Amino acid sequence: MRIDLVSLIVDDYDEAIDFFVDALGFTLTEDAASVGGDGRPKRRVVVRPADSDPGLLLSKANGEDQTALVGGQFAERVGFILHVDEFDAAVTRMAAHGVAFVTEPRVEPYGKVVIFLDVAGNRWDLVGPSQ
Repeated sequence: MRIDLVSLIVDDYDEAIDFFVDALGFTLTEDAASVGGDGRPKRRVVVRPADSDPGLLLSKANGEDQTALVGGQFAERVGFILHVDEFDAAVTRMAAHGVAFVTEPRVEPYGKVVIFLDVAGNRWDLVGPSQ
């Protein structure tokens, strides 16, 4: 048993795809027409870190209640932790793509870490080796 996907509510599929693929280096593994439980058309969009699980199921907000949750799924706490082998290169890539960093990089017992915001405004930890 394993967790395969985690749903992330976003405003726009294409903006979210661009963010995760271009800024973070994820792979787009699915983008197909689908039908929601309410019978309305939607897209099934999945992005994954290279060679890694779980992936993210990007879910476009549908209605006022879901729209209100965009960027706040984790109540302004870090909701995801992304581990990278080359921390400084990842920070440089992300900065070049306009990723917003909430903190300065710092060294913790578990490695280098910086908090950043995804395309929806959710907080993530980027963690890499301490050296």
